Amino acid sequence: MMGSTKAAPFPAGMVKDEIESRRLLRARHLVFIDEASQTVFDLLARIAPSEAAVLITGETGTGKELAARQIHEMSGRSGPFVAVNCGAISEHLAESELFGHEAGSFTGATARREGWFEAADGGTLFLDEIGDLPLPLQGKLLRVLQEGEVSRVGSRRSTPVNVRIVSATNVDLAAAVAAGNFRQDLFYRLHIVPVRLPPLRERPNDIDALARYFILHYSERLKRPPPTLHRDALEALRGHSWPGNIRQLENVIHVSLLVNSANEIRVEHLSLPTAPTATAGAGGTVMRRELQPLDCIGEVLRSCFAQPSAHLLRDIERRIVVDAYRYCDSNQVQTAELLGVSRNVIRTLLKRHGLLIEADDADDGEDMVVPVTNHYFGTSRLQRLAPVHTQP
Repeated sequence: MMGSTKAAPFPAGMVKDEIESRRLLRARHLVFIDEASQTVFDLLARIAPSEAAVLITGETGTGKELAARQIHEMSGRSGPFVAVNCGAISEHLAESELFGHEAGSFTGATARREGWFEAADGGTLFLDEIGDLPLPLQGKLLRVLQEGEVSRVGSRRSTPVNVRIVSATNVDLAAAVAAGNFRQDLFYRLHIVPVRLPPLRERPNDIDALARYFILHYSERLKRPPPTLHRDALEALRGHSWPGNIRQLENVIHVSLLVNSANEIRVEHLSLPTAPTATAGAGGTVMRRELQPLDCIGEVLRSCFAQPSAHLLRDIERRIVVDAYRYCDSNQVQTAELLGVSRNVIRTLLKRHGLLIEADDADDGEDMVVPVTNHYFGTSRLQRLAPVHTQP
């Protein structure tokens, strides 16, 4: 979700279709003013007309789905754009979701249903969080990509499909391959054209246009005149590291409009999560720098190193996993996204630290979630409860 309120000048010699494409991108909240962003747009425009699979990588909040939609819209394909979050698909129903099923193929399958591949026939299928796809399903996805046809669950017949695959992830798939969590052959099949979306901190010239776009957007929704952005506030936005990228910038602007009814947004209206700290510069000049969360963690770690426990690494890992799980209200998909790993890795860590009981140990053969008190949002919303298992 990237945006602009003022058109950037078009390069000399740009053809009419490309000009229209850039206008479309601005209408979709996409901004390509910074040089790093323009490089990304040029790559999207070159690869869009091809049939090659595209793997989009980037941090959370950089706009991977919007980039995938733009590839589709510039591709000339007549079919629909279909987006699927692989991390949100139930492992038990994942095959049916992707490939469809016949009536009576399993309990609850009362009618024939086409899967996402058939729904995207003639268009583009966007597989978001591809790193969370269960290993058994990765092999079936590979076969579909190789053969160009799908077989519904419960059917012996294959249905040809014409689908362009664009996938995305915010985890290192190459590392997942090395760890045995992702198939190498599928990785190479998806990784034909890699596209990296730079984080917002690497494209500072986009911040001004994005901020002004979100001011206009939310002012219209709040039915109020759009305020101006004070110079100090703009400098604060430019100087922030934006770990949540464009999504975080959007939230900051939205909140600033909610808490401030004046006709100007000043720096005190910006709910930036970290506060600046004063440091002594050359000649005794007081300089201000932003204190990063990892700096605080480093200080705490040095205190732990001074008085190490018998299992320091295990204890630190458990603290990270438990606190992240609490913060995400015991949601595995959100916890994986927060920590930048796949859902399979999170499940392994939760089981290691007693927050998820193995199916073999549960009475009904299903994994059971251990209740974790959420100090951020109150008690976790859990479907199943079990006693807390602690590490020996």
